Amino acid sequence: VHLVESGGGSVQGGGSLRLSCACTGFTVGLYCLGWFRQAPGKEREGVASINDLDATTYADSVKGRFTVSKDNAKKTLYLQMNSLNPEDTAMYYCAAHWGRCSGSWSSAGRYDYWGQGTQVTVSS
Repeated sequence: VHLVESGGGSVQGGGSLRLSCACTGFTVGLYCLGWFRQAPGKEREGVASINDLDATTYADSVKGRFTVSKDNAKKTLYLQMNSLNPEDTAMYYCAAHWGRCSGSWSSAGRYDYWGQGTQVTVSS
């Protein structure tokens, strides 16, 4: 199993970015996929998840601004981030665990596989 994020960068407040996570070595449609982020000095927090039926869940802090999606055929997970603000600055990670997402989707310990992360920096 291998996850590789891309699409991070620097953007001004109010801007947008689209993150991608290339997934190899497993059947994407059978896994719960999540996006997490970690800012310096803070714990890793769950941002969004998407399950085998494309049902999505979001952290309150990103609802209405971020959209998670996936393309099973391309084996790629996406995170569209709009209306970015400086508080969104963090390293963003994609993660996966076998089976359907659950109520504990935002718990990092629930996931078995992680990418290396991509940095998102939002300036005011």
